[in-house]
Order: sequence, then structure tokens, then C-alpha cells
Amino acid sequence: MGELKLSSLNKAFGAVHVLHDIDLSVKDGEFVVFVGPSGCGKSTLLRIIAGLEDVTSGRIEIGGRDVGQLSPAERKIAMVFQSYALYPHMSVRKNLAFGLENLKFKRSEIDARIAEAARMLAIEPYLDRKPRQLSGGQRQRVAIGRAIVREPDIFLFDEPLSNLDAALRVQTRAEITRLHQQIKTTMIYVTHDQVEAMTMADKIVILRAGRVEQVGSPLELFDYPRNLFVAGFLGSPRMNIVRASIAGIGPEGASIDLGHGAVLPCDVDPAAVRPGQRVLAGIRPAHFQRVEEGGVPFVVQYYESLGTETYVYGALAETQEPIIVHETGHFAPPSGTRLAIAPMPGRLHVFDPDSELAIARRDAGQRRGAVHGN
Repeated sequence: MGELKLSSLNKAFGAVHVLHDIDLSVKDGEFVVFVGPSGCGKSTLLRIIAGLEDVTSGRIEIGGRDVGQLSPAERKIAMVFQSYALYPHMSVRKNLAFGLENLKFKRSEIDARIAEAARMLAIEPYLDRKPRQLSGGQRQRVAIGRAIVREPDIFLFDEPLSNLDAALRVQTRAEITRLHQQIKTTMIYVTHDQVEAMTMADKIVILRAGRVEQVGSPLELFDYPRNLFVAGFLGSPRMNIVRASIAGIGPEGASIDLGHGAVLPCDVDPAAVRPGQRVLAGIRPAHFQRVEEGGVPFVVQYYESLGTETYVYGALAETQEPIIVHETGHFAPPSGTRLAIAPMPGRLHVFDPDSELAIARRDAGQRRGAVHGN
């Protein structure tokens, strides 16, 4: 079974502590993505799960058994690396067979597994070629096939698309997602690309400086970021953050003052704030709307039109805080154009400027799934 449980996991290299008290549960068959900025510890965590790095303290369980002292071969995992790691002098068929031959599998079983993996990955025409005769995308499929033939309990992917061009990344991303749907085996995937995380994962684990910031489904983390870091990391372009204050608290809930006379209702728990309290308001570019009155004045600097959508870059008229606004379709406002914008109802996030934590929302108890952080 491909269930994984990490308990109070720590890793230090000498005096440098790189992972701090990691607690995580992965269900059998889940596709989980570790994402975070460079140096956050995501690849180190993956290597610890694989048995390629020793753990300083803590417990690792796969399928309910403690594997902390087991070798990589004994953990029933298979790892796909960024660099493909294919044997250049061997054919594709031999690359796929090599690990099984070392494990003394029967030839009939090896051939059957290679045939099935080649069929799933559409690499049958390349079985007798050498890696140098393949494109980058074809080599990555061979590397994935070498993992598939081992029939592991857990697949581990360490930034497998980093060496591919943009078009191949999109294609291979779809192929890995389709493969997971087909074989339904637990997959843990490391990337620094939040688009890969959002489009592939059942569950995302966001790491920063060796700590888990938040765990949840892509939409849970997008709609309910725990803090400013998560809010800014997920979403492209990143969330707009502006200074604001709590205008008042009434029977209908709290209201927020965005400045320029723009006082709007917000979804924060009235018990969690007080009138006049300084806060930070977060609004994603796609969650702004143009309004005739009651909005915040916005001055256009330039725009980027992609045909089906436009990103308008500018700043608030008085505070000069930078703002990005998303518009559907082609929209071409000249530089210097003044617009009035306001957040869509229910789409305004509120954060404490000191702790950087999200202020509790009225619907917090209705959220599905486990959204938490350490």
C-alpha cells in the first residue's frame, strides 16, 4: 500500500537545520506535490522518503511499516530524477530491464512489464534506440517507464520537467497526470513551479525554509491562504496586497476601508477584528472589477494583452501601491488612464500586518479538507 506518514521529521547537515518538525500524511493513491522556493527543503524531504538521505530525527512509515532504517530498494519506491539518469550505452529496452534483471526477475516477467510500460507511455517504437537518439520528452518518458516496471508502492518525482522546453513541459505534465489516473499509485512530485502544482495535485504541500506552511487541495490553498507567503506564492500574477483598515463592525459583519472613500463589506469574522485596526487587504488580479462609483482610483501604466485576456499594470492613484488587474478579452487602456476598481464580493482576503496570518473568515468552519500549517 502506498500510504505515507511522516512524524516530527527533522534533518540537519551539521549545524544547519534544513527540515523542521515535518508532519504529513499521504493517502494511498494520492498525487501530492511539494512546492516552494529554491532552498526550502522540498528535494531533501523527497530524498529522505526515498532513503537517499538519513533522517536526523522522526519517523517515516510506508504502508504502516517504519522504513527509517530500510535501504531504498527495501522501501518499494521508484524515483524519477530531473536529469533522466539513463544509461547512454544501453538501448531503451535494456534501460527498462536493467533494474529488474539485478533483482533476478524471470525474463518472461521482465518482458511483460516492459511491454505494458511501453504501451502506457507510447514508447514502443523507441525500445531499440539509444538515449542519444531520443528527444528530451522521449527520454523523460523512458525514465518514467523505468520506474513503472518496478511496480512500486510510491512514485517519487524530483522536478522531472525542468530540462524540457515550455511546450514539452505542458505535454509531459498532462502525460504524468493521465498516467496517475490510469495506474492509481501514490505519487509525490517536487517542483518550484506553482502552475504544475495547481494543475496536477490532489494535495499541495507548501514549504518555506524547511517548514510546512500549509497543506490542502489546490483550490483550498488558492481560496483560503493561511498567510501572506502562501497567498503570494500561489497564483500568477501574484495576489495584490494593499494597506487598509477595519472601518467598522455592524449587524451584517465587518467592513474594510481601502482608502479613497472605498469602504466595502468583507468576510472576516467580526469577533477577530476591531474598528480602526490596521490590516493588509489581498485581492487577486482576476478578482477586481471596474465600477462606476465606490471603487478605488487606479492609474494605468501599461498592459499585456494575450488575446483572450489582458493584464493591466498600474498603481493606486494616491498611495502609488502597485496593482495588477486581470481583464477578460482584449483591453487596451492608454498609459495614464484612470479607472475605478473594486474587489468582487467575497473575494477580498484580510491579513494581520504583524503576524502576516490571515484573519479568520466567517465561513472558516465550512471549509472542506485539511488546511493547516506547522
